[in-house]
Amino acid sequence: MSNLKKIIIDGIEVEVDAAMTIIQAAEVAGIEIPRFCYHERLSIAGNCRMCLVEVVGGPPKPAASCAMQVRDLRPGPNGEPAVVKTNSPMVKKAREGVMEFLLINHPLDCPICDQGGECDLQDQAMAYGVDFSRYREPKRASEDLNLGPLVETKMTRCISCTRCVRFTTEVAGITQMGQTGRGEDSEITSYLNETLASNLQGNIIDLCPVGALTSKPYAFTARPWELTKTESIDVMDALGSNIRIDTKGREVMRIVPRNHDGVNEEWLSDKSRFIWDGLRRQRLDTPYIRENGRLRKASWGEALAAAASAMKGKKLVGLVGDLVPVEAAYSLKTLVEAMGGKVECRTDGARLPAGNRAAYVGTAAIEDIDTAKAIWLIGTNPRNEAPVLNARLRKAWTKGAQVNLIGPAADLTYDYTHLGTDRAALVAAAKSATQTGGVVIVGQGALTEADGEAVLAHAQALAAAAGAGLLVLHSAAARVGAMDVGCTTEGGLAAALDGAEVIYNLGADEVEIAAGATVIYQGSHGDRGAHRADIILPGAAYTEENGLFVNTEGRPQLAQRAGFAPGEAKENWAILRALSAEIGTTLAWDSLAALRHAILNVHPHLGQIDEVPANTGPALALRDPGAATFRVAVKDFYLTNPIARASALMGELSAMAIARAQTPLAAE
Repeated sequence: MSNLKKIIIDGIEVEVDAAMTIIQAAEVAGIEIPRFCYHERLSIAGNCRMCLVEVVGGPPKPAASCAMQVRDLRPGPNGEPAVVKTNSPMVKKAREGVMEFLLINHPLDCPICDQGGECDLQDQAMAYGVDFSRYREPKRASEDLNLGPLVETKMTRCISCTRCVRFTTEVAGITQMGQTGRGEDSEITSYLNETLASNLQGNIIDLCPVGALTSKPYAFTARPWELTKTESIDVMDALGSNIRIDTKGREVMRIVPRNHDGVNEEWLSDKSRFIWDGLRRQRLDTPYIRENGRLRKASWGEALAAAASAMKGKKLVGLVGDLVPVEAAYSLKTLVEAMGGKVECRTDGARLPAGNRAAYVGTAAIEDIDTAKAIWLIGTNPRNEAPVLNARLRKAWTKGAQVNLIGPAADLTYDYTHLGTDRAALVAAAKSATQTGGVVIVGQGALTEADGEAVLAHAQALAAAAGAGLLVLHSAAARVGAMDVGCTTEGGLAAALDGAEVIYNLGADEVEIAAGATVIYQGSHGDRGAHRADIILPGAAYTEENGLFVNTEGRPQLAQRAGFAPGEAKENWAILRALSAEIGTTLAWDSLAALRHAILNVHPHLGQIDEVPANTGPALALRDPGAATFRVAVKDFYLTNPIARASALMGELSAMAIARAQTPLAAE
């Protein structure tokens, strides 16, 4: 029996799944129905009544289209498809009435409201409201909430759509927001006036259809029509969330998510969203040379000449950092290897096997989590390593997926079976697994110790025994792309650095470099790498150059330039091209297009933008992984890279998270 049903909406006949609601069927027909509380990724509340429609032959009153399924519609007298009208006089009158009620207590502060210009209530009042109000009574006021340093609240504007409550409860997995009171006394509030303990809380800013929840760091800095909008890719973790960077002049004013069902849906982690103040602080904007123990400013010609003379005839090593686009990594590899040196991108010591994409990326796509019946997490805390991925895991859990954790216990916002904390638990799980299907997710914490490759081999064995896909959850946005173009050395980081006389550090700030070697640092921020450097070449940050990044599932994506680097800082590939000419081993490209052409000649899969290639490679040989306990890769979610460490806001959030973890809870 077919589950499809025909329905006529405003004269347009469509055949849709009978389980769809009228509002979804209208979208299939290309008809927009106004709404405030309905959101396709949240449960249905049905409490704003803005989406009322007329069901012909139904009750003589409008019906809420978000809460009525197509299967519940009565066919015509001769079995004709049900008829729904979204623009009849009844509907028009109903919408005007709903809008009038919503505006009874809503303050008339559009000129100063931070949501002005992109406010659903403002737009729909213009489109569906009336041009006068019959109410002259004083408006009610509500006390504002303190939700922390990210979300600004003006609760007098709240229309009780409960989107924020549903998001924090269902997607973020915290229970700190709710609604109290009835009638005029009802209000959204937080439990015991707590601030929100979630690294996804910024998404309620996007969800709020009025100006009740706005971005505290962005407040009163710009209007939406002043901003230049650039579609790009986030690099704060390896998920590769799709983002839009909004700039005013040369300054990044805010970062918001773009919808991509295969990667981040329409959510974004707080670090990715609010990192932009770190792009303004502690920037490297001019070259430096260290003389007599102190760094002094230098010209580009002087700095490049010093770097070239330091590199010639020496044992050379190139290190690729965590935020480096593929073009810069490939340029460094080509230059350093032409001079007889080695290049390494696994700066955390991860035992990822070079050349075997099925092992260092895996065989699963992020979307596979949605339909997984079973999920294994090995040596990872996805809530800290990829919060948006963690929300997807929670969604799978709510649909009935069995989640198993091998590694340190953690609050992951969903229930899981803790199989153990050590390697023995992984070996046992691989031996006892049955063909259930699903996804095995391996964190970098499981791979950074000496037996990392043995752990990965047993994870592959577990995936094979369970009929599951393998997903290696990287913590560095640049890692997969750099491994794809071969920025690896036999024996890993230790072998690469052994006996190195000159180290070319391309934004690798998470690695400690011992005294002795000459260090040339190329990066955007005055962080750990710059402190150790003898020569500093200022590069662009991820918002300031076009670049290719490959996410944790192996999907190549393009980051677009939203602004220009400060001062004399240059694009990373261009610095390496200029340096190669100074050395005398000139790289064979003069433009980004020519460089990308050279990369695609050798690695054609990187040209399949936004596609997940089928990853192949041999299964790793099983060896005894020892008995060590698993550790997780990310200790402090908010301070994982130089841009985050330069951000005052990330520092405040980190301090709050540490204080929250140390606060003893009173017995109740």
